[in-house]
This record gives sequence, structure tokens and C-alpha cells, in this order.
Amino acid sequence: MKEGQRLWTREELILAINLYCKLPYGQLHERNPEIIALAKLLGRTPGGLGWKLNNFASLDPSHQARGIKGAANAAKLDRVIWDEFYEDWEARIFESERLLADFQQTTVEQLNNIPEEELPREGKERERMVRVRVNQNLFRKMVLGSYNNTCCITGLQQPELLVASHIRRWADDPANRMNPSNGLALNALHDRAFEAGLIGITSEYRVALCKSLKKSKDEGVLQHFLPYEGVALRLPKRFLPDLEFLRGHWEGRFLG
Repeated sequence: MKEGQRLWTREELILAINLYCKLPYGQLHERNPEIIALAKLLGRTPGGLGWKLNNFASLDPSHQARGIKGAANAAKLDRVIWDEFYEDWEARIFESERLLADFQQTTVEQLNNIPEEELPREGKERERMVRVRVNQNLFRKMVLGSYNNTCCITGLQQPELLVASHIRRWADDPANRMNPSNGLALNALHDRAFEAGLIGITSEYRVALCKSLKKSKDEGVLQHFLPYEGVALRLPKRFLPDLEFLRGHWEGRFLG
């Protein structure tokens, strides 16, 4: 370590991973206002925080699968905390958001723009609702950030029209509710079609349409679905869709 440098603490690394997961991958640089803001909060330089965020690429399985090494100086504690997130996304990402709220001297409700009038005043039901709302918001940020706010089928880039679609349903697989590899960035129409089993994704990450869509003469289907049959998915820069999850959707819900 160079003279004058200080070790990254556990809390700092948790907040760094929180930001890494939410930012679009191409925005992990020191000029990003969100990096500048978090660096100031941590007493770090934007360049130092940006470097740390890019170090996580060396730990990201999606990058490793592509042969992308990232900055090859990730510390032992980086790996420990990274593994903790991967082993329990549901708990770790929420706790990282709570920690961020503490650092900013606010609440997770305010940090995630949850109106007080939509929540019970206190008690376990309030805690449950807050966790669900915060986690839903974080899942959307992680998935859309990974896909650079782009529909992975059509290429639509209007965030207001995009959905962070679960491959394994929220209710069916609690352990993977917050796993970003359980998500696809889809426009609202194709999200509904995927949920209904009218669309499937092959093991080669290609779009498949069910027989009823392929046979349809409806103008809307001809315009919005048939052009995408067999088209390669626009894959995310991180958190590739889990092939096991896609296989489960294909075998259990895709109408074929």
C-alpha cells in the first residue's frame, strides 16, 4: 500500500458494491455524479471509488465467462463481501441500502421515495412492507442497470416503459427474488408475453415464440412479435441471465 493510503473498510465495500449493482456498467467512472456523491460520503476520491467499482469486474462471474478480467487487484475482503452478496441477495442488498441510509442520515423509506401515507405507522407489517418495496426498487435498478436501460428483445431504451422481469417468479423462488441473474429487462408488452409463456428464451439466449403467436394473423403480433423469432438476446454487461432459471421457465411455463 502506498504511503497515505488507507484500507477499505467492510462498510465502505458494502456501499461500493451497492452502487456497482445499481449503476449502468458503462458509467463506472469518476465523472459520474453518483460516484462523486458516494466518494464524498466515504471520504474517498471519485477516482479511487471508480477504480474499486471496476475491480469488482474481476469477481463478477458474467465477466469471467466472457474472459473479462477487470482490474486484477481485488483484495481478500472484496472477495469475502462479494461472495456474501451472491450467497444471499435478499438480505445483503437490503442491508446495504439500510447502511447507505444510515450514512446519509436518512431512512430507507425516504431513500427509496416511499410515501409515509402508503405505510403502516409501525410494527412488523410496516417492516415487511418497507423491505418488499425497497427490494422491488433495488431489483429494478440492478436489472435495468445491467442492461443499460435497454429492452433485451427489442432494444427499446425508454426506462418508463421497461420492466425488471423475474425469470423465476417472485412468489415461486424466495431465495432468488433479488438475484439480478434472475432478471430480464423487457418492455411492458414482452414482459407480459414472457410471464404468460408466449415467449421463451433458449439456452443460446435466443427468443422463441409459442406456436399460437407464430400462426397468428393479428397485425399487432405480426408487428411486435414475429420479427423477434430466433433473434439473439441483447445480453447484459453483468449478471447474465441464469441458464438454469431460463430452462425452468422453458420447461415449466413456455407454451412451446
